Formats: sequence, structure tokens, C-alpha cells
Amino acid sequence: MQINDRQSGESTFEIEIKGRVQGVGFRPFIYRLAKSNHVKGCVENRNDGVVLKINRKASAINSFISLIKSSAPSVANIESIVFRQTVNENFTDFQIVKSKTVSDRITGISPDIAVCNDCLKDMKVQRNRLDYPFINCTNCGPRFTIIKDLPYDRDKTTMKDFELCPDCLKEYRDIKDRRFHAQPVACSLCGPEYSLLYQNKVIKHTQTIISKLVALIKDKNIIAVKGLGGFFLACDALSEETVVRLRKLKNREGKPFAVMFSDIDTLKEYAFVNNTEETSLKSWKRPIVLLRQKKSLASSVSVGFNTIGAMLPYMPLHYLLFEKLNIPAIVLTSGNISDEPIVTDNKTAVEKLGKIADDVLIYNRDIYNRTDDSVVTIMNNKERVLRRSRGYVPEAKTLTLNVEGIFATGAELVNCFCLGKDNQAILSQHIGDLKNIETYEFYLETIEQFNKLFRFNPRLVVSDLHPDYLSTQYAVESKKRHIQVQHHHAHIASCMAEHNLDEQVIGVAFDGTGYGDDNNSWGSEFFVCDLKEYTRINHFEYLSMPGGDNVIEEPWRMALSYLYKIYGSKFLNFNLPFLNTIKSSSVELICDAIDKKINCPLTSSSGRLFDAVAALINLSPFSKFHAEAPMRLEAIINRKIKKAYPYTIDTTISFEDTFTTIINDLKQQVPRSEISAKFHNTIISVILEVVTEARNRYDLNKVVLSGGTFQNKYLLENLEIMFEKHDFELFSHQKIPTNDGGIALGQLVLAAKNQTK
Repeated sequence: MQINDRQSGESTFEIEIKGRVQGVGFRPFIYRLAKSNHVKGCVENRNDGVVLKINRKASAINSFISLIKSSAPSVANIESIVFRQTVNENFTDFQIVKSKTVSDRITGISPDIAVCNDCLKDMKVQRNRLDYPFINCTNCGPRFTIIKDLPYDRDKTTMKDFELCPDCLKEYRDIKDRRFHAQPVACSLCGPEYSLLYQNKVIKHTQTIISKLVALIKDKNIIAVKGLGGFFLACDALSEETVVRLRKLKNREGKPFAVMFSDIDTLKEYAFVNNTEETSLKSWKRPIVLLRQKKSLASSVSVGFNTIGAMLPYMPLHYLLFEKLNIPAIVLTSGNISDEPIVTDNKTAVEKLGKIADDVLIYNRDIYNRTDDSVVTIMNNKERVLRRSRGYVPEAKTLTLNVEGIFATGAELVNCFCLGKDNQAILSQHIGDLKNIETYEFYLETIEQFNKLFRFNPRLVVSDLHPDYLSTQYAVESKKRHIQVQHHHAHIASCMAEHNLDEQVIGVAFDGTGYGDDNNSWGSEFFVCDLKEYTRINHFEYLSMPGGDNVIEEPWRMALSYLYKIYGSKFLNFNLPFLNTIKSSSVELICDAIDKKINCPLTSSSGRLFDAVAALINLSPFSKFHAEAPMRLEAIINRKIKKAYPYTIDTTISFEDTFTTIINDLKQQVPRSEISAKFHNTIISVILEVVTEARNRYDLNKVVLSGGTFQNKYLLENLEIMFEKHDFELFSHQKIPTNDGGIALGQLVLAAKNQTK
């Protein structure tokens, strides 16, 4: 907004600022900016943003707003600034005034922020914060995990019960201090404190606790540690004996563990780190970053993968621990039993995690919003979020659509839900797989918390088509107006929403499973679609999925399904090594079930194709965790190989020639790394060919990729390069997970758009 300056004196202006402007030191920043520029007025938090009233000449208002934009705190995210002239008020100074709740509108809430360097320095010099593990300021510390309501003030957080001591109160009120109006501010005299539960004893005092923790970790103990958004399980990442024991007790047989390194230089001894990866590792969000391994930790950390899920310290406690630990890295994995949500409260930690951990480290501040560590990977020098939680949530996505009152329930696996406020999509933190009562209860609990926090009352609920998903059942039981959208259409819509696309595109959705319009399991979908409709223009040929969902844990079943379709029972004479691990009676039973169509639903899933190839070459006939077979297939790729296998594209896409050539390669003892490379190159070639034909036929040039299969780094990086070479406009995920964690965003925009049908 611009105005004509026809006044010689000052007028009163109201400035509304929206975005992530609470919990990031924004009011103190405005206060100091106003003081330094001799501006009189006031600033306040409201549940819908930050509002200023200032006395200013009309000719100077734009320059003051420019200063706000250019010098705002680094963690802030200003989405809009609107100002208007209002009734004149006679301000004599500039003040921060009491926060207000003015409507059901909301402002951006800050995610939790890694401890800043200034606080780490203070931790060594301030007498009331010497080695204090809860040190924070307006630039860092807990935010989302402690907030209960808006506006963001101390009495609406789990810091409410910690009364500020005189020193902290003085800082809180001192405009010149970095802790001016920092809501979680605390010190050793008035703030939260840790307690170590060790052999039926309670150990207090930070230095005593740290010394004991160091000794316990060196002595091969497993420690349950209360973090920002939940408990974690920690142990020496170089002790194979301890890591194996942790796997057994946690019931996590095969999935790699995340590892925290003491510092970036130490991390670089164990992993290759490029500039973009280092930026992510050192960012205030502090995610787990998937890196290529250089030097081995305990072998059971990565369980045969050539990657490390690495992160750097983000809590003061981490720094205090590494100061004395003299161990380069610790396993830091979610504090839960496998497939259950991360534990947040002290009592449950003692009861549940006490069966895994030798010792439990707790503190006396509640965690209100549960968050796990976020996971990212870098592809073609872009950060791609795979698990969106601590540090990223609850940052909203601004859309070009009005999504007010729409609630999207998400998918069954790696669930996140999404709610709509005006043109804002607010995705929840990572919930997990809705397959057990504990995770579903976490889902329900978080929905209730988000409804309260974001003043949300759903008028429309949107879910997946699959009738058996708990997220779908939640939608039905909500008794609200309910619509359903197809899984893979939601995938494409999710990526479109991330990039603010609202037009017809070529969509490619590849994943493990999704309920199709024909009641079959889809997962290799080529669409021409927009945010209202889609046409399925091609897909992989249907194949029997013997045993239904059993194929997920037993990929050999899919390999057998392909072989039986192509060769009949002749494949039994091929002397394939993977069949040596399977009872002959089981093989006969599966073949009979396929013939008689007993529990053999049809699938076009790309995930099941990857499973079949991984099993066929005897790399992963059995899976210990979700998507293990495709992950192991990617991990062995020989990147020097540029050849691909033959295939057939007609009304569907057939890989019969691919399999017959792989069988020939196995007979010729071609290395599995070469077979994997040629297979991946085949998929790239198929996608490029189908999309090119679609461009020519439909006169479309924008291509959207989504689905869990595109977490495959080799696949996505090469596709992006190939599509650019062929002059396509390609869109893939960055800030929103390409896996089912992003589905809810797609559901939300499809529901919003289809209301106008």
C-alpha cells in the first residue's frame, strides 16, 4: 500500500504483520528498531500476528516498513505487512503491550530452534547459567513443543509453573538484553532441571549428571534421554555390542540408526559432506541429514547401508555431554518401542523405556507437542524433507486457494494430517504408521491440540479412498461432511500445492500402494491432471500380489509372481539362489494361489516391482523394515553403468523383457551392482518415454513427480537432469515430503478445488 503525503505532521498508523513472527524475538526486535529510529507507539502479539501502532509522518512510513523487512530476526518469516492510517493517538514512548486474542485467526508459530552460539558462550560465563542445560534466548530454544495456546506468552506454555527469579525477570524486562521478552527464559535458580534415574537412585546437579552419563556411555550403557519433543535412546555409536543390544531391546532389527556427532569436523571424518549438506546440518532446524559414509561406525548402526543418518548437537545438554565424552558419535534414536510414537512423559519413559535403557534422564518441564527428529536428504543441491517434524513444524504453507475449515486426514503410513486456515495449510508433525492403538491415540491427541492451538473447527473432512485406513475411518466417524480423493491424485496435488501450480500437468506418482478407482492397488501412475480431475494415461501392468500385504515383508513373493507370469513353472529349473531360502512347499502353494486367485489382489505398484528385482537377485528376499528392499537395491548401484534393460510400452507398461534379461545376466554372473544400475536406468527410460509421448499428445510441458519411490536419490537426481535436458518444466518435492507424509496437503487442495465443481 502506498499513500500520498499531504500532511506536514505525524499521523497514527496501524501495521499488521503476519507470518512466523511469534516466538522468534519479533516484538523485542520491533521495540529496538522503534527506539533507534525515535518512533513512538506500541507493539503487541495477537493470535493472528503482530500489530504495531506508531506515530509517523506519512512520508516515512514506507521506509520504516522496509527496515522491518530487511532487518527482521533470521528465524522470522514475514508473509505480509499491511498498514492503514487510523484514529490519532498521542504516544509519548514506545511500549510492548499485553497480548490479545481478537478472533479465530492465527499467526505463524515458531518451530523449536537449536541453541544459539551466544547462549553457548553465556553457558560458560554467566554465574546463574554456568553449564545450565536449559539456556535459551529470543533467538533459540523450545517453541512449538512447549506452546499450548496463542498468543505466544509464558503463561500459555509449559514454562508457566517456573516463576522468573529476579535476575531472569530483569533480563526479561531489559530492552538491551537478548532475553528481552524471551518466553522460555530461565536459569539454574528458577528453571527446569534434569534428574538421572540410576540404579534406583536419583542423581541431581548438572555436572554430576554429565560426569555420570559419560561414565555410563563409556561403560556400554543405553540411556533414555528426554529431548525437546520426546525421549531418545542413546549409546556409544562405536560399540557394536551395545548397538546390537539396543536393536534387540527396541525390536528394531534392520532399520539404520541416526547418529549425533560431536561437531562438523568430526562428522566429516565419517561421512562425505558437500556445502548444501553442511548448510542443512548446521541450520537452526538441525535435521538428520542422510550422508554417504566415509568411515565406519559400529556395523550395526547402518546395517550394511553405505549411508549415515547424521546430525549435530542442538540442545545445550548435547554440547555439555560431548565436552567430556571423548567419543566422536552417539546413536540417538527415537525413544519408543518399534512402530509406537515417541515417549514424552517421565512416567511412561520409566515404565516403557526402562525396559530398554539401563538409565533414564528426565527433566521437570512438560512436553506438550510431541516431535521426533526431522530427516532430510540433499538431491541436486536441494534439501528434500523426508520426515517433517522438529524444526519444521508447524510452519504453514501459503496457498493460492482458500482452504478455510477443511481437515485432511492423511494416509495410513508415515501419517501427517493437515488443516486449512484462510489460505494457509498447516501440516502436523510426523505421526507415524496408523497401525497400532498407541499411534492412533497420538493422532487423535494431536488433532485435538491443533484444533485448539489454531482455533480450528472443521466443516469438511477429506480422506483417502481406502476404506480400511484408520484415517478414513476417522473421517467417517467425525460426522462432518466427508469427501474422498484418490491416493495418487493427492500425491500429485501435494507437489502442485508446494509449487503453487493450479493448471493441467503431467503427473507421475510412484509408490508402494494406493487404493485405485478399480479397487486394485495402484502405484505407478501416469496422469494428465489438474486440481479437479485426472486421467490415468498409463501404468505398469497388473500383477498378482500373492498373500496380499505379506509381500511387504516377503519380497520373494513378488519375484515369484513375475517369474510365474512370464515362465510358468519353468522358472523352478533356473537354479535361482533366492529360491534356496524358500521352502519348495511355499513356492508350490503360492503358484497354486495365483492360479486360483486366492488372496492375490492385483497391483501396479512400482514399489512391488523394486521388491521383486531386489529379491530376484537375492539381495533382499525378506524385509525387516518398510521399503528395505528398494533401499538396498539403490545402495548397491554401480553408477558407471549407463545401460538399461528392454521393456514394452503399450496400453500398459510390461517388464517381461526386463526380467528375462535379468535372468540371463544372473546366468552370466553379472554383478548385482550392474543389474541394479541397469534396472534403475530402465525405470528412468520408461518415465521419460511415457512423459514425452504425453507431452506430444496433450501439448503439456509441466511434469510433477511425487510418491515414496522418488525418495530414491539415484532415480530422482537422474530424472531431474534428463527432464531438463529434454526441455521439460519439472517439479519435485523439497519442503513437503514426497512420501505419504505429504499426502494430506494434496487432499486439502483437492477438497478446496472440488467444492466449486
